[in-house]
Amino acid sequence: MAVGVLGISYGSRFACMADSLSRSAHGVKLFIADKQGNPYNIKKAEEIGGKHVIIPNLNLDDITKFAKKHENEIDFGVLGPEAPGMNGIRDRIEKETKIKMICPTAEYFIERSKVEQRRLIEKIVPSANPRFKVFAPSDYGSGTEVKKGVYKWLDEIGDEVAVKPDAPATGKGVGVWGDHFTFRESLFEDYFLPNFEKGPVIVEEKLEGEEFSLQFVSDGKHLVSTPAVRDYKRAFDWDLGPNTGGMGSYKDRGDLLPFMKESDWRESLEIGEKIHDELKKNEKNLGVRGNLYMAYITTKSGVKVLEINSRWGDPEVMNILPILKDDFVNVCYKILDGNLRKLDFEDKATVVTYAVPLEYGGYVSYSGPKNVDLSKAEKLKEKHGDNLRIYPGAMELKNGGTYALRSRAVAVVGISNTLEEAREISMEGIRKIDGPLRHREDIALPEYINRSKKHMGELGLKK
Repeated sequence: MAVGVLGISYGSRFACMADSLSRSAHGVKLFIADKQGNPYNIKKAEEIGGKHVIIPNLNLDDITKFAKKHENEIDFGVLGPEAPGMNGIRDRIEKETKIKMICPTAEYFIERSKVEQRRLIEKIVPSANPRFKVFAPSDYGSGTEVKKGVYKWLDEIGDEVAVKPDAPATGKGVGVWGDHFTFRESLFEDYFLPNFEKGPVIVEEKLEGEEFSLQFVSDGKHLVSTPAVRDYKRAFDWDLGPNTGGMGSYKDRGDLLPFMKESDWRESLEIGEKIHDELKKNEKNLGVRGNLYMAYITTKSGVKVLEINSRWGDPEVMNILPILKDDFVNVCYKILDGNLRKLDFEDKATVVTYAVPLEYGGYVSYSGPKNVDLSKAEKLKEKHGDNLRIYPGAMELKNGGTYALRSRAVAVVGISNTLEEAREISMEGIRKIDGPLRHREDIALPEYINRSKKHMGELGLKK
């Protein structure tokens, strides 16, 4: 009998999850609550049984109504985007139906506040924090007063800082010295004040090093890590332009990235375990069941935490699930049973490249046709087989055609025994997509990886 899975979807991240679920030996029926008419999700729901419904704002009322309608056919639920999780989708679904969700409860959706994250880290593993200060609107009576406070803090730690809003903004509200501003007035006027008008702002020292992330899975008791991944946040090649949700990512063979040391890996695992232990606070806490995404940077003074999230990474999940050797449905059941002890992966390298609208990241102003043809890219599967995966994201099926929306349109995953070959497959696929889209050409480029290694050497952190 097929396993019924409720999926809450937005973007390529969930398309990848749907792909992994649909490959299960159990047989799966997908019941997908989607932000738009994602062509991949519609096809999957039709092919293997199930239903697809569009809920443009992914509000809890309509998602719960959809879940109730198909409750007797659904065994469990999985979450793609973070917003429904922060709004309490698991609490609501589990209260009003018999469906168990694989994501934390609202209380444990840690990305709801960067301030709470910094304070949690300061309590549990302070060595993983940069020096930081929180500026809350309630603490200041005027713009002049808060400006004086910010400048006083800069006098103490120096001008090379990062400015971060308390509320989640997928990296897009963050400003960093040298990348987004190079003098105090710009820091304050262009980044601090716009965020401060919406709530608390963190000003923390800029960390010098190389970034990576680990995606952990929790069954409420045990925490299991997946291999390290490198994300490309900036809009344009060689890390130019504004931050985005992520333009691509890569994973090397094994657990480590080319610029990492074994000690970086051990330290990042230890930090993740300490955070998880504090969140569950006892032998077992089902509220934390789901994912713990840890973004790190390795520095001269050790591994530091950049941010924590309570869901799979986008695009990083696409580096991981396509090479999972375990049956993903079995993994989900182990998470629900509290019996997840390990995850096994193929010893492969993976490269993810995103194709995005021309206007994404402020490249150009474009108001022309948005139709996108994936057929030539899909045809490459005849050559590469399962080593090529294509996951539509911010796209919709309309009047028989597929159209790009305003965010990251489609991700192409290359899988191989080497990073170079995985990159070639990903790039070959992305270049075959026909439509008004662009992509970064430097994802996993050898020169980029060598730059990371060189940077580590300059910091005295050679492998």
